[in-house]
Amino acid sequence: MRNPLSDTIVNVKPSGIRKFFDLVSEMKDAISLGVGEPDFDTPWHIRDEGIYSLEKGRTFYTSNAGLKELKEEIASYLKRRIHVEYDPVKEILVTVGGSEGIDIAMRAMLNPGDEVLIPQPSYVSYEPCAVLAGGKPVIIELKEENEFRLTAEELLASITDRTKLLVLPFPNNPTGAIMEKEDLEKIAGVIIEKDIFVLSDEIYSELSYKGEHVSITSLPGMQERTILINGFSKAYAMTGWRLGYACGPKKIIEQMFKIHQFAIMCAPTTSQYAAVEALRNGDEDVAKMREAYDQRRRYLMHAFKEMGLQCFEPYGAFYVFPCIKEFGMTSDEFANRFLEEEKVAVVPGTAFGDCGEGFLRISYAYSLENLKTALERLQRFVEHLREEQKQ
Repeated sequence: MRNPLSDTIVNVKPSGIRKFFDLVSEMKDAISLGVGEPDFDTPWHIRDEGIYSLEKGRTFYTSNAGLKELKEEIASYLKRRIHVEYDPVKEILVTVGGSEGIDIAMRAMLNPGDEVLIPQPSYVSYEPCAVLAGGKPVIIELKEENEFRLTAEELLASITDRTKLLVLPFPNNPTGAIMEKEDLEKIAGVIIEKDIFVLSDEIYSELSYKGEHVSITSLPGMQERTILINGFSKAYAMTGWRLGYACGPKKIIEQMFKIHQFAIMCAPTTSQYAAVEALRNGDEDVAKMREAYDQRRRYLMHAFKEMGLQCFEPYGAFYVFPCIKEFGMTSDEFANRFLEEEKVAVVPGTAFGDCGEGFLRISYAYSLENLKTALERLQRFVEHLREEQKQ
């Protein structure tokens, strides 16, 4: 029998995050600080709207691009929050999570061999999506001394004649880094000068702890060359509802729509009705969750300082990215030993790119009680390693 598999997908490495979750699920008394998922329930009024839509028998397909009223609410929300206007009919597409938006944007925009600039450490899906779309990923290694922000110099040094698209993953998973307005202005100049496009993944935009999130689409000349990806998973604790959206120029959205139409049909109907309620009446819920995350973030930074563990201060998402280079171990070795000896799961920085070596991703989407227990175990483990080094 001949080989049934595609060489392209066989050569894509599986996600480096999952193996730790599998180990934790089999370990008694283990604590996981690895999941990138809110620990809050979806707010009741949003769930109730989903239940109501089922009770009313709204179990049909919606239009391919999404419910008209949802797209209108998305347009209204974006005007209110990032001060950018989109035509809900021609420039907004409702997707199955932000992940589908990333995938179909790349498939709609890339020709074979087009280069995609991917700053790392970053979300694990960008690189495989670029490969599966026929593109060539070009990695930009972000640096701790720059607080893992993308600089204009780094961007310029990575652009070639084949560069088509820049992925802009801020607020960032796994580092928690943000890009402020002045950071974005510097890279926007390069983007326009070199005539490249941007895929701006702003799924964590509501979880920003240093003033209001600024979208690159709000800068002069950038809306027309940017696909904005966002969704409901992180801000509204709606991960399992699988709902996101993509916004951008009509000619790009039209082609994304074709792929979505043939491959997906439409996003889940119940989720779309619930999302309308989230956008109309969910601002207060988002603010409460953001406040809780910020409290945990500050607690973790204080705890790291107390134990002498180096970590730049992140101002976005719900992750911290401490440095463990002092112990002379790889991120993988540290994470494995920490899990075996103290029963706490964290994710090695290398799961998010080779330049994540020497770092760990710790999520604070957990209760303070769980975080306190986990950090007590981390302190004990760190002290033990330092004692070992003295011997």
